[in-house]
Parts: sequence; structure tokens; C-alpha cells
Amino acid sequence: MDRIETDYVIVGAGAAGMAFADTLLTETRATIAMVDRRAEPGGHWNDAYPFVRLHGPSVLYGVESRALGSERLAAHGINRGLLEQASGREVLAYYHRLMRERFLPSGRVRWLPATDWRGGIAVSRATGDETPVVVRRKLVDAAFADTRLPLSEPPQFRVDEGVRLVPPHALADLSRPAEGYVILGGGKTAMDCVVRLLEGGVPADRIVWVRPRDSWLLPRENLQPAFGAFERTMGALAGELQAARDASSPDDLFRRLEAAGLMVRIDRSVTPTMYRCAIVSAPELAMLRRVEAVVRLGRVTALEPGRIVLERGAVRASPAWTYVNSTADGIPRRPPRPVFAPGRITLQYVRRCQPCFSAAFVAHVEASQPDDAAKNALCRPVPPPDEPIDWLRMHLEDAANRRAWAASPDLQAWLAGSRLDRFTGLIARAAREPTPERLAILARHREAAGPARANMAELMAKARGAVAEMA
Repeated sequence: MDRIETDYVIVGAGAAGMAFADTLLTETRATIAMVDRRAEPGGHWNDAYPFVRLHGPSVLYGVESRALGSERLAAHGINRGLLEQASGREVLAYYHRLMRERFLPSGRVRWLPATDWRGGIAVSRATGDETPVVVRRKLVDAAFADTRLPLSEPPQFRVDEGVRLVPPHALADLSRPAEGYVILGGGKTAMDCVVRLLEGGVPADRIVWVRPRDSWLLPRENLQPAFGAFERTMGALAGELQAARDASSPDDLFRRLEAAGLMVRIDRSVTPTMYRCAIVSAPELAMLRRVEAVVRLGRVTALEPGRIVLERGAVRASPAWTYVNSTADGIPRRPPRPVFAPGRITLQYVRRCQPCFSAAFVAHVEASQPDDAAKNALCRPVPPPDEPIDWLRMHLEDAANRRAWAASPDLQAWLAGSRLDRFTGLIARAAREPTPERLAILARHREAAGPARANMAELMAKARGAVAEMA
């Protein structure tokens, strides 16, 4: 058997693995072997439903060395006037070109597609051939938080014969309309499915939405990291800190965020119990609110020809309805690990809700810092959120990392030049091109930061104490 020797093995060629590899190529002379069970780079984008788009602006996604899209504004569609969001096909094409045009021509990347990693052995899914791999430096786990999609995850409930259950992919073709559609799930995939049906002309009264939990959502209009939108984008960040500074409880915090237009919910009469960094525009939100048949009886336990069985009851259903399974968990919530360990790197978020930036930053730290202790001090994990209280947790963990980064002029210089860290660049440019409005926003942000962090820590402590008392 041939043997591969390489400095790094990266398991997973999705967004995190590609961003890590790209920065390592730029900043070191290391050799890399990339292993993925899929046949093409791009990770979960290979399994995504055809009408999916990036949930955030394209300019915040991808790798450091090559832009995905630009600061162009969408000229048509539901989000026209806002920064463009690449389609799933565009994201895949971006990663395919990156592999063909940058990674492989470098001569330092070995690409092992359709291959499983089994503890030092690369096993071809096509032939079963096993290739020993000697890792001279580190194994990089880029699949620790691999995105789960309905197409690749079996339903976690019983589906009786005669029930038509389809993945979101089936909504790409609406040429054969159903009597009605039942959307299962309360996350962003379910929201995309609802918008797809409504945009396709399906009347809202032919849609039933089984929503086990409602979610707090971030307004897309506030997340426009372009200098032309500095006042609104940075004003929103300053507003978040002011709300956190003044809040008397987590519930009061979300009331303040909603009143300031910094957080929204689909149904104003329902208090959300979920928060996952999902983003919606005002037109998207208006469309979601058109669906009035919402079932809130917990998760589905069984689909029968004439009945939907849920955790807290059952509702009657038509045997002719089409059920759309949007219940996959997305990003799995796992206990965090140290990012750096002897011989191993486990890629995780080190900034809230920014996977690509986080992976690129971890690669920069790997290339520039002396030992694992110093690296971990700069890369405390910021696990993805699930509940509203996680908004506070992530802000505090994010702030702790930023304070550690601020102590290093070299890191500050890297952040200022980072394509994926748009916000540091916006602040730096505003300081170079000041106006009274920009300076006022920066002052609001600066003055609220310290008191906000102190109050967030106090709110978190109270919340944990309340949970402990209930237990």
C-alpha cells in the first residue's frame, strides 16, 4: 500500500475545513491532506436543497484569499436592496474552483474525496482501499460541528404507510401541486420552505406549520457589513450593548431588543424559546406571518394517514397532504472541547455565529503562536446557540476572546486586514473617515461595552441560579 506523509490532515472539506486550509496555505509552507466522505468539496452544500441561499451576506462567507460575491446589492427578489446572498449552487461552484484553482495547483494539498478517515487510515468509499497516512503535525477535525440536513438525516418519528413525507428538495418543483403542505420544524430550513411555497404561488391557507418552538430572529437589514450601511449596522451593534447594559432580566433584554428593532419574532403573541442566529428580512418576516395554521404541540412523534401525533396531543390531517421534513438539527450542540490539543485541532466557533472567520482565525493562530496553551488562550470556543439565554452567553464568550486579541498588536493587524472580519474593518475605516454620525455611534458602542458586559454576566449568573433552584 502507498503511504501518505503530510503535515496536516483536515477531516472535512466544508466551509470550516476549506477556510482553515486556505489560511494555512497563505501563512505557512505546510503540506495538507484533505479527507471528506463526499465526492466534492463544499461539505453540506452538496446536500442542500436547490432553493437555499446563504442566510447572511456573501461577503462574510468563504475563505480569506478569495471573495464570494461582492458588496453588490440584490437587484430583484424578496431581499432586493440588501447585500447579495449566494445561492447554494454558487457556493458549491466557489469551493470547486477554490480546490481546482488554488489548493491543488499549490502542490501542497492532497485531495482525498469519497474517503473515510479511520484513525490514521484513509479508506476509499469507492474501492475500500486503505491508505496509511502519517501526520507530522496535527489532525484537524473540521467535522465536529458538521451541519445536518433533512436529506441526510432520517426522520426521528414514525411515518405510516400512505403518508407522503418529502425533504425540502421536493419543493424545487411545484409543477404538481398538493392539496396542502405541512411544514415540520421551526428552524431556518422550515422558514425557507414556507417562503418557497408562498413565492411559488401556494396560498397561505394551504400551508400548515408544525412549529415546536418559536425563535427570536435577527433582522437582515441590521446585518449589512458594507461601509455604505455603517450607520445602521454599527448602530445596531451599539444598540445591542445598550439594551444589555440596561436590562433587568433576560426577558427584559429581549423586550428591549425587540422594541429597538434589533430582534424580531414571527408571532408577537408567543414568547420564543429558541435562538439560533437565524436571519430574516422584513419582507421575509411578513411572508412567514401569513401562515396562520400553526401547530404548537411539541415535536412530531408519528405521521398517520389522517392524523399528526405530537408530544402534547394530536391533530387531524388530510391523507392527501404533503409533509415537508425540516426537522434535522442543523448544527449539532455538543459540549465544547479545547480547540488545540496535542496532535489535534478541533475547529469550533471562536466568534459568535461566524464559522468561516472562526476557522480562518484558528489557522492563523496555529501558524503564529508558540504552543497550545497560548493558542487556546486566544481561541476559547463560542458554541452555537439554542435558547435565548445563549445570546448572553455568546456575547460574553465573544467579548472574552476579543479582549485577549486586543492585547496583541499582531493579531489586531491581522484582524484589520481580514476579508472575513468585516466589522473590524468598518470600525477602522470610520476612524479614518470620520463624520459626526459615525463618531457618535462609535462612542455609543465604546461607552456601553464595559457596563453591558458586567450586566450580562450578572444576568447570566441569575439565570443559572434560577435553573439550579428549579432543579
